[in-house]
Formats: sequence, C-alpha cells, structure tokens
Amino acid sequence: MENVLVAGANGTTGKKIVALLNESQYFTPVAMVRKASQQAQFEKDNIATVLGDLEGDISHTVKDIDRVIFAAGSGGKKVKEVDEEGANKLVDASKSVHLKKFVMLSSMGADRPEQASDLKEYLKAKHNADVYLKESKLTYAIVRPGSLTNDKGSGKIKAASSLGQSGSISRDDVAQTLVRALHDDALTNATIEILEGDTLIGKALESVS
Repeated sequence: MENVLVAGANGTTGKKIVALLNESQYFTPVAMVRKASQQAQFEKDNIATVLGDLEGDISHTVKDIDRVIFAAGSGGKKVKEVDEEGANKLVDASKSVHLKKFVMLSSMGADRPEQASDLKEYLKAKHNADVYLKESKLTYAIVRPGSLTNDKGSGKIKAASSLGQSGSISRDDVAQTLVRALHDDALTNATIEILEGDTLIGKALESVS
C-alpha cells in the first residue's frame, strides 16, 4: 500500500477523495488539514492526518509519502497564496522525497485565464501552478474539470486534452478521476479536461493517456 497525501482533505471534494482512498486496495490516505480541530473527523475512521498550512512551511507533510493529490482551494479568498504559491510549495517539497506521482486538481479555463470573464485571478493562479508542476520534472497528471456539482456521480465522464466546450461534472466523478489518475498506467505527464459523459472513467483516461 502506498501513502497518498491529500492536500485540501477537509474540502467537499477532498473528503470524497480521502473516502475513496480509504477503500482502495492500492493506496492509504494521509489527510492534510490546516487546523487540529479538523483531524478528529478522519482519525475516528483510522485515517492518518498531518497538519499543514499551505501559507506556511509544509516540507514536513511529505515524509513517507509516495503520491500526492492537490485538491486544496482558497474558495476565492487567497488564490495567489493558496491555489498558486501553496501548490508550488507542495511541488517543491515533493521533489525532495522522490515522489512517484503528483496529481493536480486544476480547472477548465486554466489554459487561457486571460479569456475568462469572471474568476480571472483564480484561473491565472491555477494556470501558473499547472505550469510550475509541468516544469518540476515530477511525474504528474493535471485534471481540469468543468463546473462542480453536488449531484450523485455516474462513474462516467467525457475526457480529452481539450474538449472545446464548457459544462459541469459531479464532485463524485472528479474525486474518482483524481484517484484513478494516481496509477502509473493512467495519465502520465498529461493534462486533461473532464465533463459529465458516457465513458467509464478508467476507459476515458486510457483514451487520453
């Protein structure tokens, strides 16, 4: 079993990722949270936690970690500090531990933030973080979903390096996609856009790997 650090574990999507990893036969989740008060909800299910604030020193959070999912977000309040610089810090820390793979939750539109009518600063931060990861020499996968919904997941998506359309996707299916992307045979050094669709997640990722 490999240890997977989940940055943003206390978020809505982050919690879904941790739950999936906790059921996995391949991975063991390590929930990275900002406050000690957030640890109990994971520890009651025997899920390991580590305290780490993306605005501070997080070098200790990658100890004994094999893979990382970055699913943290500032909620629009501190996009530069969290969504960009926080992500970059975790990339830097990961370089020191010979990480096997870094999976980044990005956003559709992050490839062209200057064209956005709203969320421009957020998309610019996501864009810069994606570029930083690509240039880090870490093995990576970057997943760019459309608008996130709280609908029940279908286990099916539409995926391509560029879909050329906008749309939405459930957080359930985003979480499943990120966990699937951890594997060595899925999305190696690749960036994909995902929306709700008709193709099983594993198959959809194979088609763009």
